[in-house]
Amino acid sequence: MDIKDIQELLKFINRSTLTDVEIEQKDFRLRIQRKPEGIVYAQMPQTQQFVQQQMPQLVQQSAPATTDAPAPVAESKPATDSGKNLREFRAPFIGTFYRSNGPDKEPFVKVGDSITSGKVLGIIEAMKLFNEIESDINGTIVKILVENAQPVEYDQPLFLIEIH
Repeated sequence: MDIKDIQELLKFINRSTLTDVEIEQKDFRLRIQRKPEGIVYAQMPQTQQFVQQQMPQLVQQSAPATTDAPAPVAESKPATDSGKNLREFRAPFIGTFYRSNGPDKEPFVKVGDSITSGKVLGIIEAMKLFNEIESDINGTIVKILVENAQPVEYDQPLFLIEIH
């Protein structure tokens, strides 16, 4: 089972009323359990790793993706102290934020760039997976709130975007 299959499974579970799913293949076992308080626990016993994410905050009900898979779309929220129609674009999960595909590459976006829904804004590396982060709104980048290669927390503001 590859990451795309796991991502699709998580999308399906998040859209359904299922509370517990377990899959076992030759040398791979995955158990996903939704707790009543809205927290999902994914357990892979071979490596004893646990993934915990808040259900309501998963955007488009998706899990982190690799760069060759469709990227999760992070949620934007209204900025509080502005007369303009600004939104904070927030990190959909924890990891290390990168502004470009590599140190010698151009950043995905710069201050002043116009963006459309689906535009890649950056990459967050989480558990050795590089996840492209896409915009969910149309607008203009007003401010970049994090530095390249900076660790980011779940729901941390990454960009300020003026909505068109």
